[in-house]
Parts: sequence; C-alpha cells; structure tokens
Amino acid sequence: MSNTHFQTWLAAAAFGAAITVSLPVQAKDAVAGQAVFKSQCSICHSPSVGKNVVGPSLFGVVGRHTASVAGFHYSAGNQAADLTWSEATLEKYIDSPKAIVPGTTMSFAGIKDAEKRADLIAYLSTLK
Repeated sequence: MSNTHFQTWLAAAAFGAAITVSLPVQAKDAVAGQAVFKSQCSICHSPSVGKNVVGPSLFGVVGRHTASVAGFHYSAGNQAADLTWSEATLEKYIDSPKAIVPGTTMSFAGIKDAEKRADLIAYLSTLK
C-alpha cells in the first residue's frame, strides 16, 4: 500500500471510528416510560403506595434501599444486596436483574433497549 493510500485509509478509519462511538442514551421520557412500565412491569409491580403484588410496590423506588418495602417478603438475594436504587443502579438492574442481584427470584430477563430503560427510570422517578 502506498503512503498516500495508507493515509487515506487511516483518515477513513479514524472518521469511521469517530462516527460509530456510542453516546449515552439521552432519552428520559416519563410518558414513554409509563408505557414501558405497563407493558413490562405492571403484571408484577404496582406504582401505587403500599400496593404489593407479586413484586413490591415501585412507588418511591428511586432512592430507596433494597428490600425495604414493609409487608413484602423479599428473596435472600434482595435482602443481601445492600443497594440503593439510584438511577445508575436501576439502569444496570433493569438491563440484567440477576447480574446485579444474584439470587433474586424475579423472573424478568431485563430490558435490553437503553432508551426504554431510560424512559422507564424517568417514569419511576415520578412515583413520589
């Protein structure tokens, strides 16, 4: 490869790399997140204060400590987790619950779409 061709290839490769860098998801649409909640979470969780279903109420979940909803029987994994449900922790958990809380009995595989996770967390943040 000639020096000119190499420089052209290098510039193209650098440009290509620059445009493929992923930026953090900036979505945070609570209305869209409510739709995600209804389709992915509401079968087991309630957004209402004190209403536990198969899973604990998610009212006030952002900022709450793991395994702290009164009247809900948590798995040993959740009891041992010792986490605060910050937005960053929820982002990881909603992506892969069993990776963040080993031993959880939640049978949810996670939401792989980062935009949907961000929207869902925006909605959960409104539950105060």
